Amino acid sequence: MDKFNNMQVFCRIVELGTFSAVAKEMKLSTMMISKYMAQLEASLGVVLLNRTTRSLNLTSAGEAYYNRGKQLLEDLAELEASTAQLSERVKGQIKISAPIDFGGIYMVPAIEQYLRKFPEVKVLMSLDNKPPNLRDGSVDVSLLVTNKLDPGVVARKIAETELCTYASPAYLAAKGTPDTIDDLIRHQCLHYVDTPHGDFWLFNVDGEQKKIKTDWVLASNNGRALCQAAALGMGIVQAPHLSVVSYLQSGELVEILRDYRRPSLAVYATYLQRRFYPAKLTSFIDFLLGYFER
Repeated sequence: MDKFNNMQVFCRIVELGTFSAVAKEMKLSTMMISKYMAQLEASLGVVLLNRTTRSLNLTSAGEAYYNRGKQLLEDLAELEASTAQLSERVKGQIKISAPIDFGGIYMVPAIEQYLRKFPEVKVLMSLDNKPPNLRDGSVDVSLLVTNKLDPGVVARKIAETELCTYASPAYLAAKGTPDTIDDLIRHQCLHYVDTPHGDFWLFNVDGEQKKIKTDWVLASNNGRALCQAAALGMGIVQAPHLSVVSYLQSGELVEILRDYRRPSLAVYATYLQRRFYPAKLTSFIDFLLGYFER
């Protein structure tokens, strides 16, 4: 019996919440994951998880074993990474997460240049507007466009962007240009979903934040789709400046309600704090800081 393997399986069950999720991640059957857990509990002589058809709950012994086992696994990973770094070669896989628009527009060219510099690294990028849980180990670096940060992680600011409001010249010619945010009630709006402010748009009014609930005609979690809809004259969109640069340059969109711009949002690279950072992680973060400074 491989106690180390069984400890890894147990920790991932705690972090992912189900046997089936761990089985999928490890490319094993759920029955095999159950077998590993049974072996571990039998070798320890204690029950680590109370299991029902609907939930998994740690016992007190399971909580203690997880906390110490997780630390041992992290210590071993750091030992392996620090030893590998002695070769002065940056290699391995780095897993990153980014918002759909920022990742799709900006991260691909950044990754292309990074891999030119460090060809022995592989980058696995997931695009999702919902921030991942860094503590479950599925992601090494999470890129966030936000003004709220988890105090339990390291956050390095790599860029800034403003949240602005845009429309096409054709739409404004047909519907008129809103002079104040109260005028938006008479306009077609294109709404970005899956944001911390929900159904509302945020504006700056005399130095204070004001929320406006718009009557949207199209909503999506994809900013590029909404910007394209705005460029086609379908309505008004509120989006980070970074997302609309190409549309502004082509003249397909123009900024409106400029006096109500929100303060800048920062783009952060976030990752867990640890005693030792592998070369692949430090090289990637340092590269991003330099890349977005240009």
